[in-house]
Amino acid sequence: MTGTMQAGILTLSDKGARGQRADTSGAAIRELLQSIGVAAIRYEVIPDDHHRIAATLREWAGTGDLDVIITTGGTGLSPRDVTPDATISVLDYLVPGMAEAMRAEGLRHTPMAMLSRAVVGVRGRTLIINLPGSERGVRQNLAVLLPVLPHAIETLRAAVEHPPAG
Repeated sequence: MTGTMQAGILTLSDKGARGQRADTSGAAIRELLQSIGVAAIRYEVIPDDHHRIAATLREWAGTGDLDVIITTGGTGLSPRDVTPDATISVLDYLVPGMAEAMRAEGLRHTPMAMLSRAVVGVRGRTLIINLPGSERGVRQNLAVLLPVLPHAIETLRAAVEHPPAG
């Protein structure tokens, strides 16, 4: 991969935003990204608020300095779990195979993984990935994506040429 890949980590947690809960999920994302040479240059913990999440994703993707934004939290069935909805509202297009791979991996560990509404998609040239809020879920889901992340970013950067079909 050419150039350093740069990431933003966005934790969605009402309690975390109030300082009532430590963000172990965000720390796990940083650790896993570092393991493949990705620099986390932005990090924030904000409440589970649709408009605030969407505004942050638009702002971060619009700067042009982030190759990937990874969110953690708010992907379940609770009325406060609005991360996928906010993410979809800012995406140019979905990358369903990545979300499907995460759910498939999660199902190897717990049947509850089928309740995840996490999405993956692209805004501009930035990949946006929703992960669950638990550290264990983050580690399981992100581990499945790490092998393809550099290629996905290179493709978005238009540095990968694919031969013409036929």
